Amino acid sequence: MAISTADFKNGKAILIDGKPCVIIEFQHVKPGKGGAFVRTKIRDIRTGRVNDLTFRSGEKFEEVRLESKEMQFLYSDGDDLHFMDTSDYNQMALGAAAVGSAAQWLKENDMATLQYAGDELVGVEPPMFVELEVAETEPGFKGDTVQGGTKPATLETGAVVQVPMFINTGDVLKIDTRDGRYITRV
Repeated sequence: MAISTADFKNGKAILIDGKPCVIIEFQHVKPGKGGAFVRTKIRDIRTGRVNDLTFRSGEKFEEVRLESKEMQFLYSDGDDLHFMDTSDYNQMALGAAAVGSAAQWLKENDMATLQYAGDELVGVEPPMFVELEVAETEPGFKGDTVQGGTKPATLETGAVVQVPMFINTGDVLKIDTRDGRYITRV
C-alpha cells in the first residue's frame, strides 16, 4: 500500500530505497518561495542508523507492516539466545547480533517483544523496566554522599550502569532499559 508524505506519523514504517525504515519525527515545511517539503528523521530498521532526509510534499512511499510478538526469554548458550512463544510453546534461537543491545537487559523467564517486518525479524525490545541484582560494585564509604555522586555497578546480566554511592553488591535495582538509567532500589 502506498502512502503520501501527508500520511506520515511518528512510528510509521516505510520503504526507502528498498530498506525498511521507521519515522522518528517529521515536519511539513511551506517556504514562502518554492514548493512545500517534508523534513524527516528516519531510523533504518535493520542497522539502527538514524538519517535526516527531506522529501517533496506529496511524494509516495510503500508502507511496511510491523508486527509485534510477545515471547519469553529462556536462556543464552553463549552464541544464541533462546525464546519461546507462550501461546504454542514453539522455541526459536536468535543470534546475539540479531538481539543486539537488548540482550544485556534480559534474564531468564523475562518477556520480550520481537518486531517483524513481514517475515523478517527487525528488532527485539526488552521490557521497559527490569529488576536486576548488582553482581559487583565498589563499596560506598561514609562521607562519599556528595550530591549527585555515582559509581559504576555491574548487574547480573553483565550490563554496567551508574548508581548512587549507597548501592551495594547484592541489592536489586529497577532499571529503565530505554536509556540504561537507575530508577530505584527494590
